[in-house]
Amino acid sequence: MGENLDLTVECWGIKFQNPVIIASGCWEYDEVISDVFPFKHCGAVVTKTITLDKREGNLMPRTTEVDCGMLNSIGLQNEGIYYYVKKILPKLSSELQIPIITSIAGFSIEEYAGIASHLDREENVAAIEINISCPNLERSKEENLLFAQDAYMSYGVVKAVRESTTKPIIVKLSPDVTDITAVAQAVVDAGADGITVANTYPAMAVDIETRRPKLANIVGGLSGPAIKPLTLKKLWDVYNSVKTVPIIASGGIMDYEDALEYIICGATFVALGTVNFINPRAPLEIVSGIKSYLVHHHLSYAQLIGSLKVDD
Repeated sequence: MGENLDLTVECWGIKFQNPVIIASGCWEYDEVISDVFPFKHCGAVVTKTITLDKREGNLMPRTTEVDCGMLNSIGLQNEGIYYYVKKILPKLSSELQIPIITSIAGFSIEEYAGIASHLDREENVAAIEINISCPNLERSKEENLLFAQDAYMSYGVVKAVRESTTKPIIVKLSPDVTDITAVAQAVVDAGADGITVANTYPAMAVDIETRRPKLANIVGGLSGPAIKPLTLKKLWDVYNSVKTVPIIASGGIMDYEDALEYIICGATFVALGTVNFINPRAPLEIVSGIKSYLVHHHLSYAQLIGSLKVDD
């Protein structure tokens, strides 16, 4: 039922075959050639976050399961921008044949701008997601805030990236802020074309037998079903505050009903993360579920976005 319904989304001059996106950091590059992971049937993929130079990431253990979710503290492990452009990006483009959104992070405004400038020349990069909100990096006392935790600093990063590329810019916000709408407005004012709401929540877990943290980094990012109601509220706040750019929902989406909640609250796209570790077929199931819902309720996808009824 509804399998032939068109879920195409046209945004930022890009045609997405559906609104389901694979989130950053939740898949390995060699999985794109596996039939187990149906990524080529998604609207787009967001790559692991790329930094200027190669990073080894944080010490092991980096992940642990918790009630209703998981903690991760990868620490942006990646091979650096030059390896990504030469070795990884061509393979992804060839295998997937869908838009590739490249996630980037820097340790200064200049690094963000430099990476964006390098990617501006790459035709296989459909858009750039600016990760200003990774909770798993060491910071000195003088640099206690993430860029995403300060509207002024967020503005500065996005402004520099905007001046360095003509690619669409999506900014991934942190949920660990007092007022996410202030940061959202700042990045839009700086030139962001879209917003991802949101990154993981700083959290921790303890092994009571050893009395040690379960992560070597002590603190990690909480993802999975536990955060969905929290992120849903933040997305609703952003949608009502900043209506000029599309929003990607990211936070605890496990099935099509979760996806529908986010879309009804204002998301144009839904990004799948933790669910990929549990059910690799989830993207297909969520696309199918959205189609069936639209047919049953006699709605188009555009009519569904932001259709929450609060005045009845």
